[in-house]
Amino acid sequence: VQLQASGGGLVPAGGSLRLSCTASGPFFSGSSVGWYRQVPGKQRELVARITRAGTTTYADSVTGRFTISRDNTKKKLYLQMNSLKPEDTAVYYCNMLETVTNTEFWGQGTLVTVSS
Repeated sequence: VQLQASGGGLVPAGGSLRLSCTASGPFFSGSSVGWYRQVPGKQRELVARITRAGTTTYADSVTGRFTISRDNTKKKLYLQMNSLKPEDTAVYYCNMLETVTNTEFWGQGTLVTVSS
């Protein structure tokens, strides 16, 4: 399984970005998938997660601004980010948890920079 994240970039505060993550290999539709982010010197933190049933979870800091979604036929995960803030600046990673074997996979990360 490989995860390829894309869509990061530089955006002014208040702007929007849409991140995408494409999975190769099996298991995507049966897995819980999500987005995490990390800034230098800090731990990687959960941004949003969506289960195979479509149940979503968001960090308090992004609730109401970010929307996670998935397309199982295309094996894609998305993160629509609106009303971006400078504190959203981070490397964003997609994550897949294959729930039968409890195996976790990570993408390579995509950098999001929000200017003030």
